[in-house]
Amino acid sequence: MISPLDLLTSDVLRYPLIIAVLIGLTAPVVGTYLVQKRLSLLGDGLGHVALTGVAVGWLVGAWVQVSPSDLLAIPGALAASIVGALAIEYVREVGRTSRDVALAILFYGGIAGGVVIIQLAGGTSQNLMGYLFGSLSTVTGLDVGIALVLAIVVLVVGVGFQGVLAAVTSDEEFARASGLPVRLANVLIAVMAALTVTLSMRIVGALMVSALMIVPVAAAQTVVVGFARTMRTAMAIAVVCALGGLLITVYVDLPPGGVIVLATIAVYVAGLVLRTLLTRRGAAEQPAEGADEAEQVGQPVR
Repeated sequence: MISPLDLLTSDVLRYPLIIAVLIGLTAPVVGTYLVQKRLSLLGDGLGHVALTGVAVGWLVGAWVQVSPSDLLAIPGALAASIVGALAIEYVREVGRTSRDVALAILFYGGIAGGVVIIQLAGGTSQNLMGYLFGSLSTVTGLDVGIALVLAIVVLVVGVGFQGVLAAVTSDEEFARASGLPVRLANVLIAVMAALTVTLSMRIVGALMVSALMIVPVAAAQTVVVGFARTMRTAMAIAVVCALGGLLITVYVDLPPGGVIVLATIAVYVAGLVLRTLLTRRGAAEQPAEGADEAEQVGQPVR
């Protein structure tokens, strides 16, 4: 049995726990804006295209003979995600292709590019599995350093410029008429999504990154109202679920990304049930209160 002290002293366990906290703090920040913009699938598209970046990193690493062979995988994923995010924003603003079609191209092109390029790099599709679904054993100190830098950038932009970004995502036309930098705000949101995808790949996996952006926000919306409160509540939910899911996989041999995402879905379902019960209770109390008031004024109850 692994003790709490082992969790803090072992690099194998401490590094994933640090990244899990960073993911829990950053993913809902970006997700709140994406939900508001009705771009919930953007994270999925970027997660897929990030795989192409991973494979390109492997290929470059093979050419320059770096060790370990996947040393450039995360930088490659970061570059590919940013390019993909900017491409989506460009298509959304000036292109004739619809947003859904552009996202679909990212989905299919990202997977296809990753599989083909990793083969050219001398690897196999199995080398991408850790990036697809997350893996504790692959997390290194370098990953933690990269994740920390990316998390700071996302939090500074996402929380520090919350007013402008929220205004743009709520009503883009009104924000443009008000003189707000709409194009810059949209680019910042897209880039933050790309950074979060790269940050989350090692633990959650590219296929499930979007769930950690969106589901905690949806769960928060079942219990609170308001943009800022939704973001803060979603961050708390994501941190708890990321840490809880990760700790479960320490003791049970399960994929960390899947457990974390299922934990967030469980919170969302619990929030829905709680809201339904409270709504029914409130509806049941209202007729009773109306009956009491009618009796007091001597009127019949209808």
